[in-house]
Amino acid sequence: MNKLLLTGLPLMLLITAQAQQRPAVTANDYEQAQRFLATNADQLVDHASIRPNWLPGDRFWYRDLTANGTQFIVVDPAKGTRTVAFDHQKLADALSKATGNSYTANKLPFNSISFSPDNQSVSFLVAGKHWEYTLSSAQLSPDSAPTTSPHTNEGGRPARGAAAGLDVISPDHKRAAFIKDYNLWVRDLQTGKETQLTTDGSRDFGYATDNAGWRSSDRPILAWSPDSKKIATFKQDQREVSDMYLVTTNVGKPTLKQWKYPLPGDNAIPTIQRVIIDVDAPKVIMLQIPPDPHRATLSDDISSSGTFDDVNWSEDGSKLAFVSTSRDHKQEKVRLADASTGAVREVFEETVPTQYESGWGAINWRYLDKSNEFIWFSERDNWGHLYLYDAATGKLKNQITKGDWLVTKLLKVDEKNRLLYFMANGRQAVNPYFGQLCRIGFDGKRFAVLTPEEGNHQVSISPSGNYFVDSYSKPDVPPVTVLRNMDGKLISTLEKADISRLTATGWHPPVPFMVKADDGKTDIYGLMYTPTKLDPSKKYPIVDYIYPGPQGGSVGNWSFAAARKDNQSLAELGFIVVEIEGTSNPLRSKSFHDMSYGNMATNTLPDQITGIRQLAQRYAYIDTNRVGIWGHSGGGFATATAMFRFPDFFKVGISESGNHDNRNYEDDWGERYNGLTSASDYEAQANQNYAKNLKGKLMLAHGMLDNNVPPYNTLLVVEALEKANKDYDLIIFPNSAHGFGSYTPYMTRRRWDYFVKNLLGAEPPHEFLLETKPDPRVAGN
Repeated sequence: MNKLLLTGLPLMLLITAQAQQRPAVTANDYEQAQRFLATNADQLVDHASIRPNWLPGDRFWYRDLTANGTQFIVVDPAKGTRTVAFDHQKLADALSKATGNSYTANKLPFNSISFSPDNQSVSFLVAGKHWEYTLSSAQLSPDSAPTTSPHTNEGGRPARGAAAGLDVISPDHKRAAFIKDYNLWVRDLQTGKETQLTTDGSRDFGYATDNAGWRSSDRPILAWSPDSKKIATFKQDQREVSDMYLVTTNVGKPTLKQWKYPLPGDNAIPTIQRVIIDVDAPKVIMLQIPPDPHRATLSDDISSSGTFDDVNWSEDGSKLAFVSTSRDHKQEKVRLADASTGAVREVFEETVPTQYESGWGAINWRYLDKSNEFIWFSERDNWGHLYLYDAATGKLKNQITKGDWLVTKLLKVDEKNRLLYFMANGRQAVNPYFGQLCRIGFDGKRFAVLTPEEGNHQVSISPSGNYFVDSYSKPDVPPVTVLRNMDGKLISTLEKADISRLTATGWHPPVPFMVKADDGKTDIYGLMYTPTKLDPSKKYPIVDYIYPGPQGGSVGNWSFAAARKDNQSLAELGFIVVEIEGTSNPLRSKSFHDMSYGNMATNTLPDQITGIRQLAQRYAYIDTNRVGIWGHSGGGFATATAMFRFPDFFKVGISESGNHDNRNYEDDWGERYNGLTSASDYEAQANQNYAKNLKGKLMLAHGMLDNNVPPYNTLLVVEALEKANKDYDLIIFPNSAHGFGSYTPYMTRRRWDYFVKNLLGAEPPHEFLLETKPDPRVAGN
């Protein structure tokens, strides 16, 4: 036995020596990396993120973050003026005197303001108290009677004084609708009187209730008629829908979380019986059609657009246009209802072989009551375009837009001049994901690009439709924000972003690139992040951040950003990081988007692999023998698929909150992009069936109160790995939802550690505490 011990001693010493020789990534390295997290990097960018808050008369205000602090700016397009909203120093002095605290002009203790209807004063909230500041006299006083006028604060939210939280305000701002005991009520905003509109609502069969399974709220889903006399909504039937269960982690008995959450293939899914409600003399009018599946042209959440989806009132409130979507999203029925009788007329329908969608971020169809027409969105010619229909006959009049590009968002319909204003992608050769504001006539003539500068444009149109604010940029070019009229004429340049403080830290932007997809012919695009102190003579492992869609992609927004997730931070630790928009993701042609229809487990992975190999041919410092991958949600699904199906290419993976088996995820996701369970092989796509193929290092993570992707998705993979005698790592967040919430810094640090140890082959600092500094320019920080 002693000889055996002596024989083994040199081996142990060798192992110890090798461990000691592993390179170390230090706390200083992690500190450098965290400087490039969004919360830290964003505060080094000045004069960016301009969000106009429109006021009556086309005026608007915005908050400008500068190197010295915050300024509030007011712009009058008609006069062509740009001025500070008020004397910041006088207001700071007045507020200091009134409260006994000390305030400075460049850091006032609020982030938004509300203008009075006459624009003579501004109101704001400080320490839970409302104040009003008169501009002409520079007088500050407590505001004890907040106005109920329709002006808004930054971000377009209802101004203080409007009914808050769960109420939906009528167009005339006199009443608010809300849910109480599964029935719909209205409250008079002047008197506070409450009136019950429906009486037969019950649990799981209530009026205007919001539940898509993966997302729900207590806010009513409805659409007021323009004259504020009627409400379009529904009675949602969930009585036979299956339940989902989660439990809390705590001392003592856990609390059961139970709610309606249908799965693909379930016999019963939520349905909506559409109704119209007269408000003045409460009366419920049932639309004379069978209940519709809980589906919308944007998604299964009937309020994806922020209100009741796929519903357009006529101006006089006499008719209601709406679209009914089939369970598998293949059939769309355009219908017109009589608001007084509930009679419904079928106008026309569109049926597609895969799945229909009405746009991206906006519903692109409109009912035009004055001319008795419909603007309709369709990808029937392989590109997302607009069509004009006769509402009386249901016949197509003409195609409005056409070409190898697509309409993403219809922003404004000018019925008087018969003009449409919309965002379009695919018209810039440099990058098909860059959007521009365009205009065209109903007849397909008078086309014009209103934002000609190269880059991705984000616009906000004034309520009157006379002006718009345009912010344009690229991933590697900071934004410029300008004001234009609706002919596209430049009125003034509002702000040019200044990134000099950011670049002084050594920061550099990601590198945009184009490679070929796995088919060898389709162009796909992405971004590459390199260390700020890149040594081209070295070999760097590469980490692939993935989100495969099919409703979005890895890059997402192609505008400038100081930080995208922790990509640059991870690069600082010694990696090349890439994001690749693979085929089957949206915002390209219909055929591009449908490449993986019926088999979501493709997950763009063949494109990721071939794209990385092409980049390695261009950049000799990329080491394709050390490839890592990570993603969250759909990206978590894709990461585990990568590790199980391509184990010789992907060596290290981190799979967060993945929907690993779409039979265990909400019904609409799979049934929309895979098809019904009767038409698609869900079993063949489930990750747990391939867990036995794991060769590399895999970390799984999930929140145990994830009500979007239930944690059982990850536990199925865990069980399969254990059955296959495979090692894995697991992080659970006992009381966290889908995004990990306050534990996000912990997950980020563990992600860095995992790649540093297993892909870089180095030792990370022990239990480094990630810290982000509050933006000193923003009030409250």
